[in-house]
Amino acid sequence: MCSAGKGAAGHSAGFVLAGGGSKRMGNDKALLPYGGKVLVVHVALNVLAAAGSVSLIGPPDAYRHLNLPVVPDLYPGFGPVGGVVTALSASTAEWNLIVACDMPGVSAEFLASLLAEAIDSGAECTVPVTPDGRRHPLCAVYRQTARLPLQRAVEAETHKLHAAIEVLNVHLYPVSTPESLANVNTPTEWKTFQNATH
Repeated sequence: MCSAGKGAAGHSAGFVLAGGGSKRMGNDKALLPYGGKVLVVHVALNVLAAAGSVSLIGPPDAYRHLNLPVVPDLYPGFGPVGGVVTALSASTAEWNLIVACDMPGVSAEFLASLLAEAIDSGAECTVPVTPDGRRHPLCAVYRQTARLPLQRAVEAETHKLHAAIEVLNVHLYPVSTPESLANVNTPTEWKTFQNATH
């Protein structure tokens, strides 16, 4: 289980969602080699630096060897909404930074600014929005009060996170660097990202 970090800005904890099917990639995105590590560890270290703690959400057998805390998904196969509810259920922190494992462009600095924005706003959910208008709820901060509404969304079979957070008090955080929020779903996207960063 994670231990909540206690920074100057208040209680926070970090989570990385790692239990997805990775169907379009063809193999587990979380374990793609990246920067001398695997992708989920790269993301987790940035989350840890920003939030003061990090736990993975996913099947423990798949990720135990990474020497990071792993919380089993309460709703395996349901999708990201279930993963977010699992993270909030495992957390004792008020502010929870939750990031998907397939976002190699995130940095500790960006995530720390997102967390600070969330605490300052007081919203139940603080979501980055890129210049193209896209919202990114898979790299967002969820207040502990969001757990019950999102749990009800799971019970109502709401699989899309964009739809599930509509019942929350959402604060949008404008981001001018969309590459910070790039996610990789296919071998082509992965190759494109690697080429752009080398």
